[in-house]
Amino acid sequence: MEGGFGSDFAGSGGGKLDPGVIMEQVKVQIAVANAQELLQRMTDKCFRKCIGKPGGSLDNSEQKCIAMCMDRYMDAWNTVSRAYNSRLQRERANM
Repeated sequence: MEGGFGSDFAGSGGGKLDPGVIMEQVKVQIAVANAQELLQRMTDKCFRKCIGKPGGSLDNSEQKCIAMCMDRYMDAWNTVSRAYNSRLQRERANM
């Protein structure tokens, strides 16, 4: 499996798996999946909200709507993300 997913997990210790490397790779993959999902949801919601009749190009009002929708969506996502992370930190501190 040259260059395949499984070969990335090989550690330097004679073929043994390095749990630290594996965890970092899993974290990166989760972050990429979350970013892709965020982008897909934002695209779907803003398209439905702003594009009444799809065509070959966006008119000025559609462009402004898309830009504002994406800004608001990202602001809301960042607010929820900060609140979630803050709550996780509080709960970990209370453990």
